[in-house]
Amino acid sequence: MHPRETLTAAQNSGPDAAGGTDTAGPDAAGGTDAAGQQSQQTWQTRQAAPSPNGHRPAQPTTAPRQRPMDTERFAALSRDIMAAMNTVIDGKEEAVELALTVMLARGHLLLEDVPGVGKTLLAKALARTLDCTVSRIQFTPDLLPSDITGVSIYNQSAHGFEFRPGAIFANLVIGDEINRASAKTQSALLESMEEHQVTVDGTSYALNEPFMVVATQNPIEMEGTYPLPEAQRDRFMARISMGYPDTTAELAMLETHQSVSPLEAVRAVATTADVAAMLDVVAAIHVSAAVKEYTVALGQATRTSDHLRLGASPRALLQLLRAAKASAALAGRRFVLPDDIRNLAEHVLAHRLIVDRKAASMGTTAADVIADALARLPVPAAPQAAQTPQAAQAPQPARLPGARPGAR
Repeated sequence: MHPRETLTAAQNSGPDAAGGTDTAGPDAAGGTDAAGQQSQQTWQTRQAAPSPNGHRPAQPTTAPRQRPMDTERFAALSRDIMAAMNTVIDGKEEAVELALTVMLARGHLLLEDVPGVGKTLLAKALARTLDCTVSRIQFTPDLLPSDITGVSIYNQSAHGFEFRPGAIFANLVIGDEINRASAKTQSALLESMEEHQVTVDGTSYALNEPFMVVATQNPIEMEGTYPLPEAQRDRFMARISMGYPDTTAELAMLETHQSVSPLEAVRAVATTADVAAMLDVVAAIHVSAAVKEYTVALGQATRTSDHLRLGASPRALLQLLRAAKASAALAGRRFVLPDDIRNLAEHVLAHRLIVDRKAASMGTTAADVIADALARLPVPAAPQAAQTPQAAQAPQPARLPGARPGAR
């Protein structure tokens, strides 16, 4: 195995194989106090999983804060991350940009497509470009929730229980074939994806920050799979369908992927601290009242549609707006445009909607309903003058390479 390959499998191996390590004793794991009662505290003394460069970060693993990142540094890091990923994924620049958008929006990504189109490769490429803790979970029908979250084990020498963290304790968690695990195991991700914590035996343990889950699934093969319930799908900010590469990209893949995997040449271009600073830049992007009203109107249009049994949730609209802020930052802007909402609406909303059976029998899809709603809604004027005073006084940076043509 290549020395940079640090992804760990958590398949039928218990908590140790799922990324867990021993701790100093029950107190370090939030064990028992003097009265013998279990205390409620976050996990701070765990030994973190190794980074792609083979280093173990200092504890706790929350990214250290640094000075605010300037526009040029943000643009350079974004460009380097996408360039490194594009050396691995041929002809999928849009998917690469969307994956980075979801990460910068503090969301989780669902890669859904037929086998062999590079879903897991995209997830690994993103992980390789970041010098942070990474774990990989191979979902199988016999995978247990404790393999993901961790388990409390009795330590005879310490005369108490100690917590051994599972594979979820990493900055970036790759869940391969997530729909092959049972609904009970899938539900182990619900709390961690929404609240960034894990509760085991009444004790809550904080997860590493930043935290992102990238899951893959095959929508075609149904035998031996467990479809994700609506609550689980709603946790994912966006869904990407990779699709087949074009002829030029496929020929390039056959030429370059024969002798060695392109992942071997990818090196980390951003640290955990860099990612944390980039998240702060995205959080500061301005959103005008008109864009917020446009987002709410789009959500209400899906809820009142005669073609849907389930429309967009409030969480979906929150995540759509956060993804739009990340898209604006990648486009070199300090404010969100209606185009950002329109370009991301299908990726963020379609997998959450449930089409009515009658409409589905006539060939209507969730993407069709979203496109119809966008066509009917009046588009607000571009909020050029609705910037914050600081953004209005500062010079506007150039649009980054790879930004969508509709972004201004």
